[in-house]
Amino acid sequence: MPRNKYSTLTEQMFYVLLALKEECHGMDIMRKVDMITEGRIAIGPGTLYNLLEQFMSSGYIRETSAEGRKKNYILTESGSELLKTEVKRINQQIQDYSKVFEKE
Repeated sequence: MPRNKYSTLTEQMFYVLLALKEECHGMDIMRKVDMITEGRIAIGPGTLYNLLEQFMSSGYIRETSAEGRKKNYILTESGSELLKTEVKRINQQIQDYSKVFEKE
């Protein structure tokens, strides 16, 4: 059985979706990710536009408007649910880590 490609998100995937809580275009997304992570995560244009295409085809984001090559996107309800699921998964990892290291 093949693994669901969105069962765990890469950092880049997570932060692109997080940035799309509010409508924005590609350059805005890159700036927001840089700001949110204080420069820890950088997303190049190739990676960004590949992710945007994948997320759109999976229904996690939608295009809201386009002016020439500048397209705006926003998170959909299913994209928001995907983020919530990822946060729960990460929090479970933190709890598991704490259980193991609290024993020491």
